[in-house]
Amino acid sequence: METSQPTKVTVQAVIQAPVEKVWRYWTEPDHITKWNQASEDWHAPRAENDLRVGGKFLTRMEAKDGSMGFDFGGVYDVVNRHEAIGYTMEDGRRVDIAFVDQGNETKVIETFDAESSNPIEFQ
Repeated sequence: METSQPTKVTVQAVIQAPVEKVWRYWTEPDHITKWNQASEDWHAPRAENDLRVGGKFLTRMEAKDGSMGFDFGGVYDVVNRHEAIGYTMEDGRRVDIAFVDQGNETKVIETFDAESSNPIEFQ
């Protein structure tokens, strides 16, 4: 019997800030609600984050015009301060994030299992 592996998507960016600041902005709910948006038309009005192995997170994503919204959440499998975060989303997909300290910059590399209902370009 053949088992297909999920398609993996990797995105990366270099952020002009030290890893400690990037980690804080990535993980603290007050910051998550300010930067986490899919596009200019979306926002994250609420975030909860229990940043520990076995801890859960939840971010409420909504269209700014109120036409739709959803909860994005999961459970942490890996939490290595200033280095890595891994979690399993509620739908079973996997996400791994690496934070690479480059002095006054931080390279963030995120790899996740693509979902099947939207094209890769929209994920």
